Amino acid sequence: MQKIRTALLSYGMSGKVFHAPFLNLHSGFELLGSWERSKKLVQEDYPAVKSYPTIDELLADDVDLVIVNTPVGTHFEYAKKVLLAGKHAVVEKAFTTTVAEAEELAAIAKEKGLKLAVFQNRRWDSDFKTVQKVIKEGVLGDLVEAEFHFDRYNPLLSPKAHKETVNDGAGILKDLGPHLIDQAVCLFGSPKSVFADIRFTRENSLVDDWIDLLLIYEDFRVRLKASFFVREANPAYTIHGKKGSFLKPRGDVQEDDLKLGKKPNLESWGTESETLQGLLHTEIEGKEICEKIPTLQGNYFSFFDGVHDAIANNKPEPVTAQDGVKVMQIIEAAIASNAQQKVINL
Repeated sequence: MQKIRTALLSYGMSGKVFHAPFLNLHSGFELLGSWERSKKLVQEDYPAVKSYPTIDELLADDVDLVIVNTPVGTHFEYAKKVLLAGKHAVVEKAFTTTVAEAEELAAIAKEKGLKLAVFQNRRWDSDFKTVQKVIKEGVLGDLVEAEFHFDRYNPLLSPKAHKETVNDGAGILKDLGPHLIDQAVCLFGSPKSVFADIRFTRENSLVDDWIDLLLIYEDFRVRLKASFFVREANPAYTIHGKKGSFLKPRGDVQEDDLKLGKKPNLESWGTESETLQGLLHTEIEGKEICEKIPTLQGNYFSFFDGVHDAIANNKPEPVTAQDGVKVMQIIEAAIASNAQQKVINL
């Protein structure tokens, strides 16, 4: 299997938790190291790799793929630098801060014949994969509405300055919003219009921390919500069709397990508790059923498998730059809708 030499642009939480463990597990990748400005941590976990003092030294090395996992406001600058250096790139969400930036990165990658993927790992959450399967099977009938939540209870401001100061990449719309929007677009395609309500709810918050987006499709509606003031969780996914409903709590265990230092595997990884199974209440072949549905296994490894296949075998990226552009179009429409208090057509 072709080894894809890969480097990270940071080794904070995302590098340590979401990227390095899977790059290390996958036989098709070789983790070369990470750019580290001050704290030198990557070699504590992976002694054989390098700690690059500058991005230029990283790009001058024999690197095939660079993971752009820096703060959102830097994604465009660094991803462009990576692509212009002739390296493939994976860019975390939010892909960029504007549609124009997203389109420029997509154009550069296409012109240079490089692969450019957006790290939308939540497509491989156990709960979302199960929702996707239920919808694909058509057991709900024609869809009427769906509501997705990514809620937490955390009234405190983050100690990370880039998350709480006013900048183009800050706020929940560009933090949790891209997960929700990408999942909706993955399931249903792009909506025809957007209506949004964006709020500041935490004490002394300078950035948006509550969102309610309505994606308007021809025959159904999708509502996306995220908040820091939800002690008692709503279902993460509620889908109603003309035959029935499916309700699924958020249950994916991968992020929590990774934060605890657990290492991913290809067998039992991403298996959530049976207590969090979704409820299907519908009618199949004239018979009403109301039963719990087994949850599919989640595994972010599949994203990296797709990236390897894209680079080694010239296949499409698992989440394409155009997918990233679509998400940014909805984010920009949401910002305009909130400011103008009206529906924005896409």
